[in-house]
Amino acid sequence: MIAIIRPISPAINRCERTHVALQTIDYERANRQHAEYALALERLGADVIRAPALPDMPDGVFVEDAAVVFDEIAIIASSRVTSRREEADSIAELLKTHRTCKRIESPGFLEGGDVLRVDRKVYVGLSTRTNQEGIDQLRAALSPFHYEVQAVAVRGCLHLKTACSYLGRNQVVAHPDWIDINRFDDLEILPVPAGESEAANLLVVGETVLMPAGFSQTARVIRSRGWTVETLDISELEKAEAGPTCMSILFDP
Repeated sequence: MIAIIRPISPAINRCERTHVALQTIDYERANRQHAEYALALERLGADVIRAPALPDMPDGVFVEDAAVVFDEIAIIASSRVTSRREEADSIAELLKTHRTCKRIESPGFLEGGDVLRVDRKVYVGLSTRTNQEGIDQLRAALSPFHYEVQAVAVRGCLHLKTACSYLGRNQVVAHPDWIDINRFDDLEILPVPAGESEAANLLVVGETVLMPAGFSQTARVIRSRGWTVETLDISELEKAEAGPTCMSILFDP
């Protein structure tokens, strides 16, 4: 498995924040947490590729939003946030050696954090960052490969994958207040316990689930389904409205 990551910008305190209170991010501590995140990916077998640093782009570390990689094609995203649009260029350069790339074009907007793949079905968040035109372009790009693309309205959080994550084995961890869980009618929904809404964003690497520290009840639920759970302190990055999926793009060579 390949994992693309990017260093944190020294300007991270200017990053976009929509649904979280503004707090000062400790840049040095955030770097240490990001380094531990990269080590965890490597320990779990990923070949970590570091994208070029973007010191002037506060959100550059959140590479997930720049592209979505499928077995057959890579979709290069188009952010609704003007300051983030150049982030995708360097990711596209890395991906073009692995996949044919197709861009989402204006007036379509799509961020990778809104795209949740479950086998041949692709759920896409209709959010403040992804619009219907972006979803329609994604559907058209994937239609030759027989994926089913389904829009899911997102409310109260930034992205679809803020509200839910696919573990595998037909299981979705979700915060039901932020999405209509009936859209996942053929999947087993594991609701996050009360008070742990931010635990719905999880990163699955092989048979291991990486999740933020501090959500012991959610971790217990996931372990009860037979998964290995590892927790990471990403508290500084959580101040930037981030979760474990936000900081990498994972795909098979």
